[in-house]
Amino acid sequence: MPDKSVYAPANEKKSNATSTSSKTGFHFAAGLCSGLTSSILLQPADLLKTRVQQAGKANALLPTLKAILSSQNPIRGLWRGTLPSALRTGFGSALYFTSLNALRQTIAQANAPLVLNNSVSAAVNSSSALPKLSNTANLATGAVARVAAGFVMMPVTVLKVRYESDFYAYRSLWSAGRDIVRTEGLRGLFAGFGATAARDAPYAGLYVLLYEQLKRRLAHMMTTDATHSSDGKPRSNASLSSSSINFVSGAAAAGLATAITNPFDAVKTRLQLMPAKYGNMVRAVRLMVREDGMRSLLGGLGLRMGRKALSSALAWTVYEELILRAEKRWAAKHEMGL
Repeated sequence: MPDKSVYAPANEKKSNATSTSSKTGFHFAAGLCSGLTSSILLQPADLLKTRVQQAGKANALLPTLKAILSSQNPIRGLWRGTLPSALRTGFGSALYFTSLNALRQTIAQANAPLVLNNSVSAAVNSSSALPKLSNTANLATGAVARVAAGFVMMPVTVLKVRYESDFYAYRSLWSAGRDIVRTEGLRGLFAGFGATAARDAPYAGLYVLLYEQLKRRLAHMMTTDATHSSDGKPRSNASLSSSSINFVSGAAAAGLATAITNPFDAVKTRLQLMPAKYGNMVRAVRLMVREDGMRSLLGGLGLRMGRKALSSALAWTVYEELILRAEKRWAAKHEMGL
């Protein structure tokens, strides 16, 4: 029989017990760490996506990239807006993962058959210590947690988009925030929240649903493949770690969810950059299609898919690995009676 410890890091009987012992503070710290890692490494892709969506033209990527690279300080130009991006993604991820875990733990503890996934394959072929919920519960908890975190971090998101854009010549985040409040009021700090929520709710819900499904199927496929090797002997699956399963599943889920929700992201960017011109989502869509065609709704799709695939894979892999290690340590202490 193959060693299934790769897919079920924690003993099946102790999985729920160790999950309930997870500490909220650690989930917050793990989410913060994962968000900071992905945001800092992938900031150039995020900046380019904002500039391409701002331009509203097809094939704007190469001219935009050339303009940045030909500037006096190309490195600084590519990482412009890293601070607001790190704050938004870091603390946004911390809030998201903490609230998502709280929601999933609450649902799991309710023990309702309609929201729990109690199949044998789900319990055995797992690369995660987190609760196993139904597709509907994964969709709902992902959407609610993301919209809640997005609302809290909305002012930082607006500052990030304005700072990345070359429409404004802000020299600091403080001057950007002060100018927005002076010209648009506090409401300006929440510009584009409707489009953001319309993007984030389906994106996060679809992501969690697809991510959990892909993890389960990938682990099951690899377990079956290892069990039925061509030479009749168990195949070594030491390389099939939980982190590799989580990374591949995270990248694939993010790519699919991003492709579906990209029009909302393009509209959100225009609303945050020029709220006076675009006003609301409906008006923004009409103006974008009239002025730049249907392609404007797909602006930055390639960049966003690539960035989201990498950032989500990095963030969820780092988060799940930190939680998994903590769960094992807490379980060991519990066994020792500490």
